[in-house]
Amino acid sequence: MRRVLREPLLHFLLLGAVIFVAYGLVSKRTSGEPGTIVITRGQVASMVEGFTRAWHRPPTRGELQGLVQERVRDEVYSREAMALGLDKDDTVIRRRLRQKMEFVSDDIAIQTEPSDADLTAYLEAHPDSFRVEQRFTFRQVYLNPERHGENLVPDAERLLARLNRADDEDDASALGDSFLLEHQFAEVPASEVAKQFGEPFAARLGGLAPGRWWGPVESGYGVHLVFVSHRTEGRLPMLAEVRDAVRREWDNERRLKANERFYQELLRRYTVTIEAAEPAAANTIAANEGQ
Repeated sequence: MRRVLREPLLHFLLLGAVIFVAYGLVSKRTSGEPGTIVITRGQVASMVEGFTRAWHRPPTRGELQGLVQERVRDEVYSREAMALGLDKDDTVIRRRLRQKMEFVSDDIAIQTEPSDADLTAYLEAHPDSFRVEQRFTFRQVYLNPERHGENLVPDAERLLARLNRADDEDDASALGDSFLLEHQFAEVPASEVAKQFGEPFAARLGGLAPGRWWGPVESGYGVHLVFVSHRTEGRLPMLAEVRDAVRREWDNERRLKANERFYQELLRRYTVTIEAAEPAAANTIAANEGQ
């Protein structure tokens, strides 16, 4: 029984019933008293609180009177506009009403507190969203293809042999061609390497053994000789390391699913008929799809 009471779908149905009952009561009261507008103490207090938050001081008596009169004006215009049917087929109003209905289902969805088992299962089901990236500490020497021409590969091989000689103490950055990017990188994520040098360069870097010079390694700029001094392999973190991020994504997925279930339950109340497009409109759609 307890499990049934905790079922979100039951919450949706109960909440839907409450909304429709409340709507019926409000409609009856409004229709019976079309000329009555009541600004409650709670609404006045809310106006005072909102003004105080915005201006960092409470409103004066005159300012509060102005806020109340604006609320009355809003209510009068809203009622008269709805009486005239001006709320019908208004995209902005329809979107706002849809948002309010989604807020209702959101409030239900966030009531459930996930357990560690729930979050761990979500983490394991979505590893790519939370995986700790590979990181590289490396140096690179750049060779400009335009400068070396047909000698690019032989020049790269000669320079590579020189760099790998144990007794070579030359500054590696001084041996290559001028380059816009840095010559040394420390603990750089693989995604950042790919952003600066390109995906093929980052992928090649992931396969190079640390402790010696390798090359030539191609990038979008030309070719490079690369020395990887340290590489931290990617891994799936423990829940404790990424709990907040996992909780946010878990909440968001639950919210989206709750909204969809709520919508499907409401949709069952309707029969939907979609008329075919006019021939001219259909031809326009077909022409656009063919481009």
